[in-house]
Amino acid sequence: MPDVRLASPQGKWILLTTVLGSSMALLDSTVVNVALPRIGRDLDADLAALQWTVNAYLLTLAGLILLGGSLGDRYGRRKVFVLGVVWFAAASLLCGLAPNAGVLVAARALQGVGGALLTPGSLALIQASFHPDDRGRAVGLWSGFGGIGAAVGPFVGGWLVDGPGWRWVFLLNVPLALVCAPIALRHVPESGDGRTHTRFDVLGAVLGALALALVTYALIEARSGSLVVAVSAVAGVAAGVAFVSVEKRRPDPMMPLGIFASRQFTAVNLVTLCVYAAFGGFFFLAALQLQVVVGWSALQAGTALLPTTALMLLFSARSGALADRIGPRVPLTVGPLLCAAGMLLMLRVGPDASYLVDVVPALLVLGAGMVLLVAPLTATVLGSVDASRAGLASGINNAAARAAGLIAVAALPLVAGMGEEAYRSPTAFDSAFGRAMVVCAGVLVVGSAVAFTTVRSLPPGCRKPECRTHGAVMAPPLEGERARGRLS
Repeated sequence: MPDVRLASPQGKWILLTTVLGSSMALLDSTVVNVALPRIGRDLDADLAALQWTVNAYLLTLAGLILLGGSLGDRYGRRKVFVLGVVWFAAASLLCGLAPNAGVLVAARALQGVGGALLTPGSLALIQASFHPDDRGRAVGLWSGFGGIGAAVGPFVGGWLVDGPGWRWVFLLNVPLALVCAPIALRHVPESGDGRTHTRFDVLGAVLGALALALVTYALIEARSGSLVVAVSAVAGVAAGVAFVSVEKRRPDPMMPLGIFASRQFTAVNLVTLCVYAAFGGFFFLAALQLQVVVGWSALQAGTALLPTTALMLLFSARSGALADRIGPRVPLTVGPLLCAAGMLLMLRVGPDASYLVDVVPALLVLGAGMVLLVAPLTATVLGSVDASRAGLASGINNAAARAAGLIAVAALPLVAGMGEEAYRSPTAFDSAFGRAMVVCAGVLVVGSAVAFTTVRSLPPGCRKPECRTHGAVMAPPLEGERARGRLS
């Protein structure tokens, strides 16, 4: 039984290294959007290259995050966590030194691999190291500090872009890793379940990532109308079908399809896809809108986006408590509608927009909707399956959210009629941004309708700190305990 006490020196070191590790991935998911206009200008990149700068990371992260958790279970959580930290830092260094957009995109894909290794391991190390009496408080502190990191991420990103330059958005990860990895090796006890008799579902992971990659490529490059794009789209769908077939037949699949026998689990994942697709598209385009159209600096744009994550950090626990009393149906129905209203209010954000009059009201309404829905969504995911499969359910839900953001960043500019050079023209971008916000709002309304018609049962009273106190806006929080008998 784990016996490290939170008040001990070792306990503090464990908390520090896990917070640093998770913060690297959390910061990266929020700061890069703010840097995109400067990256495009310095590397002479078109809109497709900026989409790939975001999506290359999301692609490998979403495709491999379930496999990353299983590697830690089998080979040792500390070992895989440290490997992820070092890998992430090396890829970040390559991002920071990238001479052109092609190298940057490739390095971002490598970053996602590192993120898939360290993200599941961060919370799992806390669960596996601390004494049961201290575990809840340790997870709460981990969630709170991680939420603070996510909240200040856009501000830090903007300051770096306007100061030392956009390359430091990535290079900052290197000194963090140089602190994090040695502390983990020295102070974090190794843990794992010691079982190695099952096989890894490498084929499933490859097919899942390939399907996402091909569909993403087809959506981003669809403007060209080439035969390669059409072939990619068909091949992507075929890879998706093959993924489902493989997962159905394997004795130890990465994503057991039987878990979707729970109608509640299936329903809440459909809501997740709608909600996080809209969030992914919004945060990708909003940072560009504030800089390209409104004319703000990267620092001003990053600071402007603080209210959403700050609201989540401050009030997610109260939202979770409310959902415990009234059930998840109302929060999961009303929350997306509030988010949709916030995105429609963003239609007022154009040239010479006022922060207090135009931007703040939209972000406050959006943030209120996010506060209302994220904690109940996580609790409902965990409560819709047997407790022994909570880790697996959380991992699938987290991967689904990241995949939704990936597809949204690829598809939304196409749907909104955004040309390759649109971000260099304030007028053209402003017009396309308005259409994109209407599309995002529509997707959220669909998510609300799904929740209203399908989410029924009461939540199980999820009081896990990682469900309640966080500031992550790009994906729901992961549950720390891995599912037993799967992926281990």
